[in-house]
Amino acid sequence: MAGKTLQEWIAEAKDHALKARAIAKKCEDEGRDFTPDESAEIREHMGKAVAARAEIEKLKGNDELRKTLAELGDDIALDAKTDADGTRRTASGFQLPSRQKTIGQEFIETPEYKALMGQATDGRFGAKQRVQSGLAGFKSLVTGASDTSAGAFVVPDQLGLQVGLDAFKRPLRLRDLVTPGTTTSDSIEYVRMTSVTNNAAPVAEATSAANPTAPGGAGALVNNAGGGYKPESGLAAVKINTTVKTLAHWMPLTKRAISDAAQVVTLIDAFLRYGLEEELEDQMVQGDGTGENFEGIANVSGVQAQAFDTDIFTTVRKAKTKVRLVGRSMANGVLLNPLDLEEIDLKQDNEARYYFGGPGGVGTAQTLWGMPVIETESVPAGTAYVGDWRKAILWDRQQATIQMTDSHMDFFVRNLVVILAEMRAAFGVIQPNAFVEVDLAA
Repeated sequence: MAGKTLQEWIAEAKDHALKARAIAKKCEDEGRDFTPDESAEIREHMGKAVAARAEIEKLKGNDELRKTLAELGDDIALDAKTDADGTRRTASGFQLPSRQKTIGQEFIETPEYKALMGQATDGRFGAKQRVQSGLAGFKSLVTGASDTSAGAFVVPDQLGLQVGLDAFKRPLRLRDLVTPGTTTSDSIEYVRMTSVTNNAAPVAEATSAANPTAPGGAGALVNNAGGGYKPESGLAAVKINTTVKTLAHWMPLTKRAISDAAQVVTLIDAFLRYGLEEELEDQMVQGDGTGENFEGIANVSGVQAQAFDTDIFTTVRKAKTKVRLVGRSMANGVLLNPLDLEEIDLKQDNEARYYFGGPGGVGTAQTLWGMPVIETESVPAGTAYVGDWRKAILWDRQQATIQMTDSHMDFFVRNLVVILAEMRAAFGVIQPNAFVEVDLAA
């Protein structure tokens, strides 16, 4: 092994890497994972490639040392000679710096430098004095415009991402309205209230000891006269089972991008995490309850409906009343599509005055009939949702996490990694009639 040349080690490393990649590509083309034998063979080839690379680095290091020595003179240490004036030179005539002086000191003591300074009689150059140097050794101009000169050291300013990813994000606020919860199980069972019957009423004291079975029943006293019977109320509820859903997405990245640009990791982290939250909001509103989808508010049985009436303002106000009277709740938010919110902002009275201040105002309606306005693209244009969002619960099973691995397909041998973002949660509406789906279209 020690007798191989640099080119032989390079060929051997390349051969083993190609064999490992060929096995990985075969499995990828066939759409299957590695067999145990294939995994062992890949590890063997990769191990030999790594060993060969180590030998390459050793030989490259030796070659670089030899090249440096050749540039400085092969005989620096052994055959250095000293001229009559004390100048040390190699056998090939290369001048060596003095052991007692720095390079700067050697420079200012050269005859060329002294001749240059001789042009300044008082030690200073005049404003219009032309300066010429007889310094030898300038073979080419050092310039920042050439990659083979000083330009190789000129690095462009790396300003990074100036606007961040906000340009691709939308505000997400629905999570702040609903009731937060946590769970340690993959299945959740809760009670959903469907109706309430309240027959509470004043009851007179019994004036008879007669024994009817109930008011109005066989042998009962007419109109509960003298009976002292209390009215019966009731609740209608249904047991709901929901499972924790997994939201996830991933993206590939090269190892070089990760190691050379730490900012990339931060951007991916922010982008992937945000993507989960955006999908979560969409699911809470529009999830159809099939497969791995949430049962969103738009598809929950028992949610009230409000048809369009006169204009947007009247329609939304009537929906708020339904939440109060039918749902016996206090509406604490209205979800609007940006297009519908724009229509509201542009509404004018009979004197062409904007209801919400117009261009000189706050810019958009912050509240509508006392309810905070939540602008979200999860709601389709022409529809709004008014409700008591405390009657909806979001259970967090696993907060958003970021994981990275190179074990996906043949990413290990291609220097690629997968960055995966994942979260687990469940959503439920415990009182559907506390919400109203509003039709904003005339």
